[in-house]
Amino acid sequence: MATIALTADNLESTIENNDIVLIDFWAEWCGPCKMFGPIFEATSEKHADVTFAKCDTEAEQVVAAQFGIQSIPTVAAFREQVLVFAQPGALPQEALEELIKQLKALDMDDVRKKIAEAQAQAELNGDD
Repeated sequence: MATIALTADNLESTIENNDIVLIDFWAEWCGPCKMFGPIFEATSEKHADVTFAKCDTEAEQVVAAQFGIQSIPTVAAFREQVLVFAQPGALPQEALEELIKQLKALDMDDVRKKIAEAQAQAELNGDD
């Protein structure tokens, strides 16, 4: 699967309608983004079961702000509509493949349980 352009218009539906979504936040002027782009594209061709999206932070400033992007490239990953990974910096091919392997292996019931426990603890501590 080739990458899709992530915009404010398709952000919600992209996350809701796909099991695993990997997002590359980038900009045309960014040197490391230009080095990472071909890695992201090539990896997208190997994983038809993963949605690969690219978000141009210059054109989609609202989306970049929603994610709190302060450094690019940044890779973010959703699994079953839960943000499970976000990290600035260009990933080498091997690291991107390992990330995808880990995303596919995630026990989402366990992830949701841990999120619920953390939210309950925050409420008890008055951190809401």
